[in-house]
Amino acid sequence: MAKVIAHSRFTDFDIGLFKSGKHYRLYEKFGSHITTVDGVEGVYFAVWAPSAKSVSVIGDFNFWTEGEHPLNVRWDSSGIWEGFIPGAGKGSVYKYKIHSNNNDIKTEKADPYARRYEHNPKTASIVWDDSYAWKDKQWLTKRKKHNAIEAPFSVYEVHLGSWRKKVDEGRFMSYVEMADELVAYVKDMNFTHVELMPVMEFPYDPSWGYQVTGYFAPTSRFGYPEEFKLLVDKFHQNDIGIILDWVPSHFPEDVHGLGFFDGSALYEHPDKRKGYHHDWKSLIFNYGRNEVKSFLISNAIFWLDQFHADGLRVDAVASMLFLDYSREEGEWEPNMFGGNENLEAMSFLREMNEAVYASFPDVQTIAEESTAFPMVSKPTFMGGLGFGMKWMMGWMHDTLQYFAKEPIYRPYHQNDLTFSMTYAFTENFMLPLSHDEVVYGKKSILGRMPGDEWQRFANLRLLYSYMFTHPGTNLLFQGAEFGQSSEWNFEQELDWYLLDFSPHQGVQQLIKDLNTLYKTAPALYEKQFLAEGFEWIDYGDSKNSVFTYIRKGNDVKDDIIVACNMTPEPKENYKLGVPRKGKLKEIFNSDLVKYFGTGQYKNKIKTTKADPWHFRDQSVEITIPPLGMVAFQYGKSAKPKLKS
Repeated sequence: MAKVIAHSRFTDFDIGLFKSGKHYRLYEKFGSHITTVDGVEGVYFAVWAPSAKSVSVIGDFNFWTEGEHPLNVRWDSSGIWEGFIPGAGKGSVYKYKIHSNNNDIKTEKADPYARRYEHNPKTASIVWDDSYAWKDKQWLTKRKKHNAIEAPFSVYEVHLGSWRKKVDEGRFMSYVEMADELVAYVKDMNFTHVELMPVMEFPYDPSWGYQVTGYFAPTSRFGYPEEFKLLVDKFHQNDIGIILDWVPSHFPEDVHGLGFFDGSALYEHPDKRKGYHHDWKSLIFNYGRNEVKSFLISNAIFWLDQFHADGLRVDAVASMLFLDYSREEGEWEPNMFGGNENLEAMSFLREMNEAVYASFPDVQTIAEESTAFPMVSKPTFMGGLGFGMKWMMGWMHDTLQYFAKEPIYRPYHQNDLTFSMTYAFTENFMLPLSHDEVVYGKKSILGRMPGDEWQRFANLRLLYSYMFTHPGTNLLFQGAEFGQSSEWNFEQELDWYLLDFSPHQGVQQLIKDLNTLYKTAPALYEKQFLAEGFEWIDYGDSKNSVFTYIRKGNDVKDDIIVACNMTPEPKENYKLGVPRKGKLKEIFNSDLVKYFGTGQYKNKIKTTKADPWHFRDQSVEITIPPLGMVAFQYGKSAKPKLKS
């Protein structure tokens, strides 16, 4: 094979942007690119390694021999090594052999910008052209409406390796197979979006994808990059948005990865107090280094640009924001103002969100942020971090804690559920019941519910009904939608056999119908992040463990009145103050037979009376099922089309 030919994809302008941290499309420059130079076909390689003495491309095309294809370092002190290798092509397997100026170290590194990697446990990069003929133009032209903060946003969280498996063949399902089965299932369940736990290449299955080594490549576990594009495309063709988990908070120490890349702390912060996660045994990006910021922001843009993702859920934001995150005294250093905030990480997150929304104003970024850090989902011009939404971890914790209690104790813990309303509108909150809540001995969501079998399922249905009528958007992890009884095990597929049994069938039908209710009832989504979209009727009836409230949309005719009974005793002739005169029609009841409920506590059309109650001029007497939720609308408001 011919030797390296001098060639560059970088202009002086590219270099200036890269060094200033403002180049957001580095994937078009770095990595391996199939191209033609002077009529000769081959591959252009470029890698950032400023502390290197020499860099060679080693691969199956040169018998992995160092020095056969040395790259040339640029003259502009950018630290970029590059060159064109004739004869290399699609499918060539390679790494970079880096000889460092620091301590004369030699390492073999995978390409940080590679579009494909070998299947684990192998770790080399693969030259790839993942061109694909997209068929989702119709979705892209209308996704602004689907992704708007005043639109329904109900998310099904999926771990691709364990949703379903080809058990008889002892293998994962492929992207192509999931493009049929997973897409059809999510559509049938009426979710608006799917969120995939990290699909970026990762070496260690038990990390669930959160220890990324290949930031620019879908994992080869399930197929080729273009097959992942097919999966995304099929979701879009079925009017389902796709959110990708994105991990800019840390990366693993695997020798082929980003750590100590050129013999120096290149991507990670050199100070261990800022550059190492003790909990996860991983490295932390140096958010103050411009080239690293360009790498990360380019990566965020890459998945939105090249793979048509509709949003990014950013993992472990709290760990980025706080210098003392999971650190003891003396293990961290305050910032320049004496505080514990990581100012460089805050600046990076703001810049990332600005760049994302500037290029893709119709997507959403969602922060998994577990503290009370202010203004996470407020615009950067207001001093916020610029995310579109934030996970409401406090709601999740308080709600699960409440529902785990036997009903006899619930009157003393009414505040566990009402407390979320004191801060529900400080952020654009998403209500998550995620994978983190069904692992490490926490039990499944069903497994936390108290009582006999009927009560456990009734509690679960009530929890979901309360969740879908609480202000905010929603997220459910796979298996929760049919009452998975055991904890999630990433090595096994979900317990689909449970759907042979009526209680689980009932929960699944309930989720289908709650999604339909959410998507067709404007009062549940038009003002889901605004205080004027919610009003308590009575939050203080702790004696009966009953909660009653109103959800409001733009039109008063769309208002929905919700009543939740947190006890196993039905509440008949329960007097309820209502906003105005009229007739109330039941539009949802979690106790129906099709949900494995009793079916005995339905409400016929109720006419209000001029009998003041709950500080309102009109009232009505309703029946609230045991461990059940019932919802009403006035007059002739359109009723959601729920299956009978």
